[in-house]
Amino acid sequence: MKQPPIIMESFRLPQVPPDGMDELWARGWRHFGDEFFRYSIMEHRGGWEVILPLRIDLQRFEPTKCQRRNLRKNAGVEVIFRPAVLSPEAEAMFARHKTRFIDNIPDALEIFLGPEPGVVPCGCLEQRCHFEGELVAISFLDLGARSISSVYGMFEPAHSARGLGIFTLLQELEWARNAGMRYAYPGYATVGPSHYDYKKQFRGLEAFDWSSGRWFDWPR
Repeated sequence: MKQPPIIMESFRLPQVPPDGMDELWARGWRHFGDEFFRYSIMEHRGGWEVILPLRIDLQRFEPTKCQRRNLRKNAGVEVIFRPAVLSPEAEAMFARHKTRFIDNIPDALEIFLGPEPGVVPCGCLEQRCHFEGELVAISFLDLGARSISSVYGMFEPAHSARGLGIFTLLQELEWARNAGMRYAYPGYATVGPSHYDYKKQFRGLEAFDWSSGRWFDWPR
């Protein structure tokens, strides 16, 4: 991949229709609350990394062997989707979950979701996962007309061996395909190695080229 143009852009918009969200995601935009942003590079551990917006073509997605193993491991997890809310329960889980990070530690869940995640700037669902009666994971996904976008996922650190981060993303993909969606946007990664590399392990993965504005197949 050639060196991309340097892009650092943002704007605020409180309401976007579903097809408008599809268009923004397809151009490399993401959002936290009503603030939209896209950037092609970021500072990382004293250097600069090229940002890699990703999406999964749901018509070509099938779980890998490792992902099928994850689904079997979590066969006893009960999953529900409901309209997203910024609940005290979710904020408490976020506080425990963020102790796993050693850099880029997020401050608060509201930074990612905004105060009204179910309606600003678009529809948003909350995935809640229970295992043996305990709430063990929560993720949030935005809704477009033909696309979804993962906003944030978290799980109880005591259950980290279950691979719930991958599990919740797999459940989002299944929900989206059942809803007739074409694309799922799991967020940004970097061209070089980072802790976002798990996002690169999905079949049907495409990456955004900042120079041409086009998407291309990303080899696993």
